[in-house]
This record gives sequence, C-alpha cells and structure tokens, in this order.
Amino acid sequence: MSEYPFAKELITNTRGQVHKVVLDFRSYRRLIAEVEDAGLYRAMKRAAREKPLTREQALEALEKR
Repeated sequence: MSEYPFAKELITNTRGQVHKVVLDFRSYRRLIAEVEDAGLYRAMKRAAREKPLTREQALEALEKR
C-alpha cells in the first residue's frame, strides 16, 4: 500500500487489480485541495501567456456571452 499514500483500504477485483480506493474524509479533502490547486496553477500559467484586453474589449467580450 506504500504506492497509495492516501489509501485506507484497497478493493481489488478477482485478478487482484485495484478497483476502488477507500480514503478517510480528511485525506479526501486534502487530495481534492491538491487537485484544485494544480488546476488553478495551470490556468494561471495559461493566462500569463495571454495578451491583456483593454477595458472596452473585456466589456465587449462579456456582452457576447
């Protein structure tokens, strides 16, 4: 189980392959926070490469939605 640091229990199929992982709620919340942080980081990196809009361009883009 050392390769599954958050796992409290592993549920396997008849061939012994991991089918489900049981986590305690605290570990689940920590894992979700890490995933969200990673997604936010990627979005921020993408946004840093974008050319900023003028105020008028931003308002126009919002009106089109």
